This record gives sequence, structure tokens and C-alpha cells, in this order.
Amino acid sequence: MHDFEPVTVSRRSTVEDRQLALKQIYRQVLERIPFESERASLAQLEKDFLKDKIGVRRFLKELGCSDLYLDFFYYSSSNVKFLETCFKHFLGRAISSHEEMRHYDRILTRMGVRDMIRAIMDSEEYRKAFGCFTVPYPRTLNCYESPRVYLESQMINEEHVGQRGWSMPTLYWHQMGYTCINGVCHHPEAYEELNSPQPRTANTPRAHNNAVPTSDIPVDELLALIRTASPAQARELVANLTPQQRQAIRAAIH
Repeated sequence: MHDFEPVTVSRRSTVEDRQLALKQIYRQVLERIPFESERASLAQLEKDFLKDKIGVRRFLKELGCSDLYLDFFYYSSSNVKFLETCFKHFLGRAISSHEEMRHYDRILTRMGVRDMIRAIMDSEEYRKAFGCFTVPYPRTLNCYESPRVYLESQMINEEHVGQRGWSMPTLYWHQMGYTCINGVCHHPEAYEELNSPQPRTANTPRAHNNAVPTSDIPVDELLALIRTASPAQARELVANLTPQQRQAIRAAIH
């Protein structure tokens, strides 16, 4: 995990200290320094922060709800992938469970994206970890729910935005059986050739099931289903993918 001194401002901080904090906010939340053309929309917000009219937490709330942030991270992502991105940016960790994902997905779908971001930043966890004046950073917790949660937090904090696409969060990648190292994910079957289905002969009974044949579901439709489904629906969908469907999705993602 990242090892650096957290950046904190106070009433005694100089303008130079606040400028340093501002750069760290952008690196953490936008994962880059904004272009000059983009900073025009943030000019008043930056001015208030540098003049000590607002703290880090208030600045982050406004930045997270800004068109600059939402245009790049929200409108280009599925809901569940965006939730993972927000946890990375504002809490410095990965989503710990499907239950946690469902909780914030309900806020997102019922109340809207801005209320969801505010809910994260108004959470008890955020207040205890960062308070009002510390810039969020990739955290190493004292206790994780499982080794998987630790590895997922390490992975998302070290990878670049969009490195594994904009649809599926890390929870689903692991559910599909991927092994992810240094931000790059592979599947044990990725380079194996699946056996083609044997042709049915006159003496071969036809299978009776309600499953839709894989060949009838285009890959882009499978990805669209995962992208637009609720966490519970997406989890069920990923769990029920056939080997052929999984292979097709892997090929499309890579």
C-alpha cells in the first residue's frame, strides 16, 4: 500500500500548505491535476479553500458533486463500478461486501448521485478516518473482513482509473474467478480452448431447460446487462454465466 504522511490543514496553515493540500486532493479524487480549462469551474471553490473559508471535507463534497467529477467518473461507469470508485477516492479502500454495495446503491438509485456522495462523506467512518481537515488517502486498516477485502483495497488503490474497464467492480472480477496482480487480471482458463458443443444426433435427447443459448446473447448485451443491473441482479447474473459466456466477456474486456 502507499506509505506517506497524511496531508492535513488547520487554521494555522499557510497558503502554501493549502496549495499543497489542494494538489493532493486532486491527485486522490480526480487522479490527476485538472487542466486549466477545467479549473475555471473550480475557481471560486479553490479561492474559498485557499482563504480558509472552507475545510477539506467541504471542498471534497463540492468537488465530488461537480460536473467535472461526475462527467468523468459517473456518466462513464456502471452504478456499481462508480460506487467502487467513490470508495477509493473518498474512503481510501475497496467496498467490503455486497451488503455495503447494496446499501449505497439504494441511496444512489433512490436519492441521486450527489446524495450518495454526501452519505459517504457524512459517514462515521469518514469522520473518524479523516475528520474535516485531512485529505483522504489509501488506507491500511487494522482489521479487514477477509483477505479478499485487503487484496481488493490494495488493488484499486494502486491501479489507474479505468484500468479494468468501467462496468464491473473488483467484487465481480473475483466472483468470475480472475486472479489480479499489480492491477492486471487474468483467468486460469483465459488461454484454454473450450470444447465445442458436440452435434446432437438422432439418438441424443434434447436438453430441456429454459436457458437462453449463449450464441443468442451478444457479448455487448451481456456487458450491458451487468452494467445496468442492481448489485443483487448483477451478482446473480455473474454467478449464472456459462463458461462460454465468461470466456466471451473476458475476451471483450481484454
